[in-house]
Amino acid sequence: MPANTFGQIFRVTTYGESHGPAIGVHIDGVPPKLKISESDIQFQLNRRRPGQSSITTQRDEKDQAQILSGVFEGKTTGAPMMILIGNTSQRSQDYDDIKDLFRPGHADFTYHQKYGHRDYRGGGRSSGRETAARVAAGAVARKILTKQNINIIAYTRSIGPIDAENFDYSLIEKNKVRCPDPVAAEKMVQHIEEMQAKNDSAGGIIEAIVHGCPAGLGEPAFDKLHALLAHAVLSIGAVRGIEFGEGFAAARMKGSTHNDKFFIDGDQIRMMTNHAGGINGGISTGENIILRVAVKPTASISQKQQTVTTDKQNTVIEIDGRHDPCICPRIVPVVEAMIAITLVDSMMHHNAVSTILNDQ
Repeated sequence: MPANTFGQIFRVTTYGESHGPAIGVHIDGVPPKLKISESDIQFQLNRRRPGQSSITTQRDEKDQAQILSGVFEGKTTGAPMMILIGNTSQRSQDYDDIKDLFRPGHADFTYHQKYGHRDYRGGGRSSGRETAARVAAGAVARKILTKQNINIIAYTRSIGPIDAENFDYSLIEKNKVRCPDPVAAEKMVQHIEEMQAKNDSAGGIIEAIVHGCPAGLGEPAFDKLHALLAHAVLSIGAVRGIEFGEGFAAARMKGSTHNDKFFIDGDQIRMMTNHAGGINGGISTGENIILRVAVKPTASISQKQQTVTTDKQNTVIEIDGRHDPCICPRIVPVVEAMIAITLVDSMMHHNAVSTILNDQ
């Protein structure tokens, strides 16, 4: 499988670089007759776009989505979809002074080691700008999931030392950090502003919940649903860890506590608790899928840092330009998008297998 493609049936391939003319996505496997418009895609892109507030990068990209193929008269045709997002606010000159330096925390060094030639302008392909293409594909996937009454909601659970303690999901889009706790949100903004004043950055934790996912998605061996979700979410550049349900806390629990006991609810088999986070044996249980993602502090900071040159000389780097002091608010829709893409692909695989078996 090409390194820029994710999925087996619902196949998403992103293309483009941060300072190239455009980025975009090619989506194969989109079912026909799905109502979709550029405005559906734009809604999600606007949640990710830069320049949203004083605590995000001020790069002024409008991220206008243009559907080039796969849609006719407002409905998908079954042909591959191609979505283009132009780059209109590059300042490539910001990188002229550091083009021969490896930025700490970035992929400059590893790209150089792997390819021997790289686009130094904003990180090129390794830039977080690539995630706009994922969000565009995720918007298409979400339209499919909506028809199945599956809903994904993600939010900032913590930034630095500040944790959300109350969870009103209707408030997520009403503050700068996309936190469901307005009191914690104010403290998070204050913490980010303090980091900004020190030319530093902050990390955090994103939590995501999938409502309405049916039981049976995922495979029992290598393609476990949580393994596929981990692959998808960990492929986001700023993500450094993931856990499901109780996650690492399960290591301190007793089996009698961690086990989710069954009961009958009408004609449905349900679980009294959801410590497993909606996945057991690699297969969805029908309960909410719950996962948390660790997001690292933004690597681009304006402090002087020790580094080396491409010709192996010690030096000091100081990064200027427009960068997020905390990526958490803008990574929320990216996490949702990768979950949506994974679930659609898993659902299509499950339905294909079920159809074959039922026909025998």
